[in-house]
Amino acid sequence: MKVFITGNLGYIGAYLTQHLKATRPNVYIAGYDLGYFQHRITSNNPSPERAVDVQFYGDVRDFDGALLNGYDAVVHLAAISNDPIGKKFEEVTYQVNHLSSVDIAKKARLAGVKNFVFASSCSVYGAAGDDARREDSDLNPLTAYAISKVRTEQDLATIDAGDMNITCLRFATACGISDRLRLDLVVNDFVASAMVNKKIEILSDGTPLRPLINIKDMSRAIDWAIARLKENGGQYLVCNTGSNEWNYMVKDLAYAVQAQFDNVDVSINESAAPDKRSYKVNFDLFTKLAEGYTPTYNLEQTVTQLKKGLEDIGFNQPDFRSSEFMRLNVLNKHLNNGDLDSQLRWKLREENKI
Repeated sequence: MKVFITGNLGYIGAYLTQHLKATRPNVYIAGYDLGYFQHRITSNNPSPERAVDVQFYGDVRDFDGALLNGYDAVVHLAAISNDPIGKKFEEVTYQVNHLSSVDIAKKARLAGVKNFVFASSCSVYGAAGDDARREDSDLNPLTAYAISKVRTEQDLATIDAGDMNITCLRFATACGISDRLRLDLVVNDFVASAMVNKKIEILSDGTPLRPLINIKDMSRAIDWAIARLKENGGQYLVCNTGSNEWNYMVKDLAYAVQAQFDNVDVSINESAAPDKRSYKVNFDLFTKLAEGYTPTYNLEQTVTQLKKGLEDIGFNQPDFRSSEFMRLNVLNKHLNNGDLDSQLRWKLREENKI
């Protein structure tokens, strides 16, 4: 099997490539990435790219469809990855996350790809109240990132896919250890705070609901989707991807992290205005369709793995929110160094020009 992964040099891709090599020993993997975060290795392991057979560097806005010839599946992870970046670079977010995603799907179909897997998000539900959202529930995206995912899903549903299956995995909020760890995710942030600050600060009133999923279970879901048959869910499938047991209030996540540390305080801003980004999600469809690939990691295991991973690298940055563990800070550094332009495209600095 030949699999083409966009965005493989990121938080999820760093684990996904290794997972696929372990579960599919004969798989051939191509990676495609712009390389914003390639330098952010956050473990003592060998480079995660050891699991990639060929690495391409490029911008998905300029994607060459000929690269996909001969591949069985495309896993499209590449995206402007979170709300703070989307807020600062709104138009870039739509270009990268929406227009480029649809363009690559069309090129995949022309190249004869059998399965196109799009990494969508449960954030499309936005302010959803207490009722668990199903795939046919109303959508209420509140950020540029979430809106871009909705627009992509809508367009993928209408393109001429030929014989290609399209799977939109609406992932719960990612968490867990990676060779390219991010700390701008709620559980990861809480674990880091507990380790180095002995305090977990919740800026909201702690009541927003979030579904979560370990990136190892995200990889298992992708493993299922790259070989999904049309008879299992239809040619075009949107599927909430996670576990019903992983719907948590933010404050309960904090208490679960606190339980694995000594002398850690949890601070909640009881007077804060409610966070509108609150959604509970139903994952029954995924459980039904993806038997054998549904989540196996729980919150306690995930926190334990994060704690050990941070300890292994001697993590001791009380001000980590100002560090390169946060994706927006990495992009700002590239911008301040003159390496990226305002559209987040790489540029050659004057001293390096021939």
